[in-house]
Amino acid sequence: MIRVLLADDQSLVRAGFRALLDAQPDIEVAGEASDGEEALRKVRELRPDVVLMDIRMPVLDGLAATRRITEDGTLDGVRVVMLTTFELDEYVFEAIRSGASGFLVKDTEPEELLRAVRAVVDGDALLSPGVTRRLIAEFAARSKEPAAAGALTELTEREREVMALVGIGLSNEEIARRLVVSPLTAKTHVSRTMVKLGARDRAQLVVLAYESGLVRPGWLG
Repeated sequence: MIRVLLADDQSLVRAGFRALLDAQPDIEVAGEASDGEEALRKVRELRPDVVLMDIRMPVLDGLAATRRITEDGTLDGVRVVMLTTFELDEYVFEAIRSGASGFLVKDTEPEELLRAVRAVVDGDALLSPGVTRRLIAEFAARSKEPAAAGALTELTEREREVMALVGIGLSNEEIARRLVVSPLTAKTHVSRTMVKLGARDRAQLVVLAYESGLVRPGWLG
């Protein structure tokens, strides 16, 4: 059973998500929070698998709450999905940098929300359907200058290549076609790269690809 915490200052939004999630045989809503501080307390108390976290909330915003969750080693198993009203929200890339496994716009189709919850539990990153490679590059362009790529020395040449393709927004299937390998082989390369770099999930791998300078904004291949 996948346990979800809903963190949003709008009770109507929480009610809608709860109705959808509780209707699923493999998902249950473990609790709700109306601000970031409450969300943080509930996460520590309930240890949910996934937190659906609104970016803009009173007391403590979703970004700060997410950062505290992902920096707490005792909460390693908790995955955060940021909720935003607009796909071009200026905080989205910062949310992923803060440790979120991805983000969704609030008007996402119900099936996509359910897929997202299940995906992040499996360690996948997620972006709303309307978010394109161009958007990933736009977020990356707002990030800091590339840091030293020392950590990448642990990667093989193929793993660097795979990481770069993840960075420009390709799925495992697209990577497999690009490299002429099986999807399973592509997934294995991605997983090994994440392990070597200590990335929580695919979203963090995208951030590292840009921050290391392996991929630069505009390199959309």
